[in-house]
Amino acid sequence: MTKIFLDKLVKRFGKVIAVNRITLNITDGEFFILLGPSGCGKTTTLRLVAGLEYPDEGRIYFDGQDVTDLPPKDRDVAMVFQNYALYPHMSVFDNIAFPLKIRKVPKQEIRKKVKEVAELLQISELLDRKPRQLSGGQQQRVALARAIVREPRVFLLDEPLSNLDAKLRVYMRAELKALQKRLGVTTIYVTHDQVEAMTMADRIAVINQGVVQQIGTPSEIYHKPANTFVAGFIGSPPMNFIKCSLVTEGERAFLDAGEFKYELDKEWGDILRDKGTEFILGVRPEHIKVYLKEKPGTIPAEVYVVEPLGGETILNLMIGSYLIKVRYTGELNVSPKQKVYLEFMKEHLHIFEAKSTLRAI
Repeated sequence: MTKIFLDKLVKRFGKVIAVNRITLNITDGEFFILLGPSGCGKTTTLRLVAGLEYPDEGRIYFDGQDVTDLPPKDRDVAMVFQNYALYPHMSVFDNIAFPLKIRKVPKQEIRKKVKEVAELLQISELLDRKPRQLSGGQQQRVALARAIVREPRVFLLDEPLSNLDAKLRVYMRAELKALQKRLGVTTIYVTHDQVEAMTMADRIAVINQGVVQQIGTPSEIYHKPANTFVAGFIGSPPMNFIKCSLVTEGERAFLDAGEFKYELDKEWGDILRDKGTEFILGVRPEHIKVYLKEKPGTIPAEVYVVEPLGGETILNLMIGSYLIKVRYTGELNVSPKQKVYLEFMKEHLHIFEAKSTLRAI
């Protein structure tokens, strides 16, 4: 197992800064995910770790050893690409065996290792086939087998599930996570899919425009997002954001959204008074209660669009000019233009400073 330390990595392509002073500390055997939108620098970061790109600034360490100047072949990493990069003219056996043949491993040992890894990934019956005869899921397993058979210090995975259909993707997420834990190999995994990241990672680094926005466990990033970018990127549907001004009436403090006022308890009011007057109130769709009749403290809203999903319903509601999404467990018999009443669950509210977009509470 290997510890990885990325120290203030910078990578430029012309005037574009793809990786902007990224620092990461990845522990032995960790399943670490780089998460962010397309073009945010996560794949470039992975390629820097692999040695396929060279940093303009910063250093890369494996177990305290500086590997920044080592070529890829001397870093002992195995990379699985989005398109699997299988050799079309070779059989599955030869594709898996290829890294061992390059290292001049004895033929008998190659056969033994390929057989073991094929059994582990349940592809033993495919060893005589060519890649074109395989499904996307089978090709993905072959690419993984080729990486595993080398017994590398580090696995690097670049969106390996993105070419699979939705059902197979869900299945392979669980399989990959279980496999990584069984092997115990330090793994860096790149994805733009926040569901993938939340279900698989030990820790996540959320990246935007080459900058790390937050590092934490899936639970930390979901419950305590560092800023509005992280808050909006994690969760499906994404968090609702409402611009508010802090107003006071004697001892009482409110967030005034124009269409409604949300009263704060004294502790929150005191905290926000020291941070300015303009804020963004954030509430996730699953943390809003919906009532058909008005109750004290509820906020009136109008049904705009209903999205029934069987086990749950996504409600698109209008509070004045604000479109609010609500995730309702089960089915709710409402129709467009109907009036409903909302209650924001206080224990799950998020408040951000409007100017900096950083978390205030």
